Amino acid sequence: MEYLSWSYENLVATIKINRPPANALSSGLLKELSAVLDEVETNDEIRVILIHGEGRFFSAGADIKEFTSFKSGEEFAGHAGYGQDLFERMERFPKPIIAAIHGAALGGGLELAMACHFRLVTENAKLGLPELQLGLVPGFAGTQRLPRYVGVARAAEMLFTSDPITGEEAVKYGLANHAYPEDQLLESAYKMASKIAKKSPVSIKASIELLNFSKTKEFHSGVKRESELFGSVFVSQDAQEGIKAFIEKREPNFTGK
Repeated sequence: MEYLSWSYENLVATIKINRPPANALSSGLLKELSAVLDEVETNDEIRVILIHGEGRFFSAGADIKEFTSFKSGEEFAGHAGYGQDLFERMERFPKPIIAAIHGAALGGGLELAMACHFRLVTENAKLGLPELQLGLVPGFAGTQRLPRYVGVARAAEMLFTSDPITGEEAVKYGLANHAYPEDQLLESAYKMASKIAKKSPVSIKASIELLNFSKTKEFHSGVKRESELFGSVFVSQDAQEGIKAFIEKREPNFTGK
């Protein structure tokens, strides 16, 4: 694979995101992740999955340069729909998926992490959804999952300001379960994964199915509407200015059009 590597030992599979420098979530990376899940799901020697990023980041966001290749809002919305379906599959996956986050989980990177069953972070990690900084909105169900973890008001602040929170704040707000010093993150994550791997796969699978009943019909309606707006916002002048400004490394000049 070009963007991911994975292996397993002692019932725990490790998926590493390896797309330097930012581990950005391109369409190709998402397709590779789907293929890995296909293999992991049918392997009885794997009971828990751990996802983390190689290098400086877990994932610093979507591949913004790839956005310039989309020809229409409908194509952009289709990209969002693919990511939404993949992340919904992850949340319903019959084997626990844990995100071990260091450096940054921003934009699509945080949406990927929120699709895991829970998150472990370093104390100084940065987590956020900065899409509005580009004149866009989240497209991989971030607007629906984030309020479930941190509440509507906190999610609104994170979206509207584009300011990230730290790993320690993520634990305080309910977005992450535990925060560790950076040199202890993976060791602690493997220890927890190994503890879970000793549980009955039958009861774990049943528990995951039951936990997903907490998602309402409104959640799924919101996800669908998010992909539609993801596409319609993309074709706005503000979105094109935001993407261009990001690539040119300057402040965007939004006009409301």
